[in-house]
Order: sequence, then C-alpha cells, then structure tokens
Amino acid sequence: MKRIYSIVLIALLASSCSKSWVDTKPNGTPSTANLWDNETNILKGVAGLYTSMKDEATWGRDLFWVQNASDDLIVGRSKADVENIKNFVCTGNEGYLASGWSDLYSTLTKANEAIGGIPHATNISDDIKNRSLGEAYFMRGWIHFWIAYMWGHKDQGVPYDGVENAEYGKRIPPQLASVTDNYAIIAADLQKAADLLPVFSTYTAADQGRAHKAAALGYLVKTYAYWAQYDPSKWALIPDICDRIKNECGNALITNQATPADNYKAVFKIANNWSSEYIWSVNSGTLGGSEFPGVVLENTGWGLYNGWGYFQPTEELYDEYESGDPRREATILNYGDQFTYFGQTRQYYSTNSLSGFQINKYMEPYSYGTNGNSGTDGMINQNGDYPTTSLNLPLMRYAEILLFKAEALIQQGKNADAAAPLNEVRARVGLAPIASPTMADLKHERRCELACEWTDRFQDLKRWGDYATINAPLHGRIHTVKTDPTSGYTEAQVWPARKFDPAKHMAWPIATDVITSSNNVYKQTPGW
Repeated sequence: MKRIYSIVLIALLASSCSKSWVDTKPNGTPSTANLWDNETNILKGVAGLYTSMKDEATWGRDLFWVQNASDDLIVGRSKADVENIKNFVCTGNEGYLASGWSDLYSTLTKANEAIGGIPHATNISDDIKNRSLGEAYFMRGWIHFWIAYMWGHKDQGVPYDGVENAEYGKRIPPQLASVTDNYAIIAADLQKAADLLPVFSTYTAADQGRAHKAAALGYLVKTYAYWAQYDPSKWALIPDICDRIKNECGNALITNQATPADNYKAVFKIANNWSSEYIWSVNSGTLGGSEFPGVVLENTGWGLYNGWGYFQPTEELYDEYESGDPRREATILNYGDQFTYFGQTRQYYSTNSLSGFQINKYMEPYSYGTNGNSGTDGMINQNGDYPTTSLNLPLMRYAEILLFKAEALIQQGKNADAAAPLNEVRARVGLAPIASPTMADLKHERRCELACEWTDRFQDLKRWGDYATINAPLHGRIHTVKTDPTSGYTEAQVWPARKFDPAKHMAWPIATDVITSSNNVYKQTPGW
C-alpha cells in the first residue's frame, strides 16, 4: 500500500523513525468541516482508514497468534503470552490480544466518522464521493468482521455502534446479544460497499490498495460462511456471490505459467501483487507493508537478515499433502529443499526451528540482491527490526472464493455441483479431479491450498466442530545435525495435546481493562 500510505503521511504531517512510522494523531485541532470539503481532503481522509493494516498489532503479526492455535503451526520460539494463547490459558490481557482489539476499534471509529461525513461532502464529483463512501463502508464492515469472529460468541456479541444510530457518540457502543447480530450488520455494510465500489481493474496505479467491489463481495461470502455455523440457511447465499466475483469483477486463478508448480508459486511473487487472483491484501511498498514475511523467516536469517523465527509448520501439515502436490514445497521449506536467498542457491536447514520446517510462501523478496543486502533492488526493508518486503501479504484470494462456493454447495447436499469449483483449484496444480467431493475433501483442499495464510485454519476447525483435531499433539522433525541439510531426523512431539473446550474457547477473552472501563457494562466472553 505504498501509494496510499504516502498520501496518509502527507495528510497527517507526521512521521518517525520508529516502527510506528505513521502517527495517526494529527497536530492541532483539525476542522471536521474542512476534512470533508474538496476532493483532495476527502481522498486523504479515506486513505487514513488503511493505516492500521501495516501495524504489528494487526496484520503485521499479532492477529496471527490466534490463528497459530490451529494444528498447522507452533509458536517456534519461547514466548509466554503467545504460548498461553495457543494453549487456551490466556486471559485477554496479553498485549497480542488487547492491542489488536484496540487498533481494530480505533479504525472502526475512523470508518464511522467517514460514513458520517462523506454524504455531506462538498466540491467533489459523484464518482469519488460514492467510491469514498464505499471504501468507508468496506473498512467498517471488514474491521467489524475481524472483531466479531475473534471475540464474538453465539450467546454474546461484541460491542458495536454505527454513526447512523441517534445515540452514537452519546453512549458506549452496546454489546450485542449474539455474534449473529454483528454478522447481520457486517453483511449490510459489505453489501453497501459492493454497491458503491468500482471493480479493481478500473483503478490506476495510484489507487491500487483501495477497497474495491471484489473485496467487498469476498468478505461478504466469508461473513455468510462464518454465520452459517449458527444459521445454515446462509450457505444458500454464497454461490451466487462467488459467481459475481468471477463474472462482474473478472477474478481468476493464475494458470498461465510453465508448470502446475509455477502456477501456484506465481501467486506469491511481487510481480503478481495485483494479479487476477488478488482479492484483498496488506499492500506493501517495503517500508509500509506487513512485517509478517520477516516474522516467519528463520531466526537471524542464517546470519544475513533479522528473521524472527515464529510460526513454524507442523509435520501434520506437511503430511496432509497428496503425493505430487506442488503446493507442499511452495508452502513449506523442509531440510534439503532448494531455495534462492540473496542471489545464492541454498539447501534449507535450521539451527532453531522447533519443528524442522519453515513457511516458504513469502520468501521471494529475499531471493534478490547479494550478501544480505537487497541493494538497489528495494525488495526488503534494510531495517531488520521492521522486516517488511515488497510482497503484498494476501488476506483473501480467488482460490478461497472457489473453495467457499464448493463448501456452500456441499453443505446444501449439492456435492456433484461442488466438483467444478473445487476441481478448478486442484487442476491448477495438476491434481486429479474429484467427481463428487465431500466435506472431508473440502477440508483437505482448503488446508492445502491456504496453509500458512491469513485465512484462519483455527477458525475453520472451530466452525466445523473438529475439536479433536485441535486437541491432538503436534509433531516435527528433530534432525541429528541441525546445520546439515541432508541430516537424518527423528519424528517427535513438539507441542503437547491441548484442552480446547467448546463450552469456553469458541471465542477469545476480552481484556479486563475494556470491561472495567465500561463500568462493567460489558461482560466477559462466555466461559472465560
């Protein structure tokens, strides 16, 4: 999101040398009237909705700790708070939970302000006015979605208030009765956004990174899929929306590479940040993107770059792939696998991986340059304490839309119809078709296609009721000589069995400070 972040930087007149390089607290007292007067101010104001996307507390790292609670990953390095999250013994006061809550609600408030102001904007064309309002509705719905599905429970929703409500600003946002009430509001916002936003192909380079129609429709699909665990009728709404993303927005899988393996690897290349598969990402620009690629890189990056060594894949994930599925090698580095690192061909080994594996999907930016210095290539941030790259971090891509369509059809008993979207994903990587896929096939395909992405395997296991899978112990490979890529290994348990209790752990706990500051109007997540 380099271009949009640059606009925000100018608009807010604040920058620093710290990791939080965009200061969202403006100097002086800005005039709300001026903010929504003329096209330039409105574009700057709406661009401010995107600044939290690169923050460490959100899509830089911290929101992924709750996804790390799945069976696909382990923590990777000793870190008490995140180990407590993975083991379901957290309190909600952990910074990795509390900071994300705070940043998300701050952005939701900004979106409310934009929705309240843009309809009264002056000196602006109707096209920009409608698009800007669509962006605000999208960001409000999208941010609300993340809050709802992480902290919302079927018996207790999360706090929410919309600027449309007469009491907005005069009360604390009410805690809704059920997360399904939150989902209903989210779906309405995303539908409004889809009605107002243009398709991505109409954007010039300067506007890439702004919300667009496919992103709104894509998260509408995901909202209905998450809602469907409580109301199965929502599955019927999904297939037609998926078809709109294909037919109206022009999205498609990348399939034009030399081999099936190359088709899949191409998705995670800088050159394809804005490909037909793109739905929504944390957009980059090296100094303004997500630090996640560096967070998952080998700790100290084999002495050449400051990787952090977190989020390591399990042997359970590695073994999930079918023989000949090229997605496994594209997703996971295993001992002896070849990769290019700062211009040099290497074989993978790790002196510090607890599982013997590393996520491989985000490694392309590190293939450029020499001797740990990207030089003029500009593909990575030279500040290893903020290891961003020029690769957009995918949050949703078209493959997930196809798999949601397949899942919706299977859930409605239309297994034969589900074959087309599911097999489209399989065919792209050279795998044989499945004539009438079952939920087991869908679960397998979703896991292999989307592994180690921000699609939330843990939430999938919860909504499917696969609690035994969550609780099973996790394994890795302990190599005899850690620095030898050809070393033999012993399979070992690297994470003990856990005690996920669906009566308690279906949603995450709320920080006690949040409850206290509401004068105890807000109630803790049921069971916690």
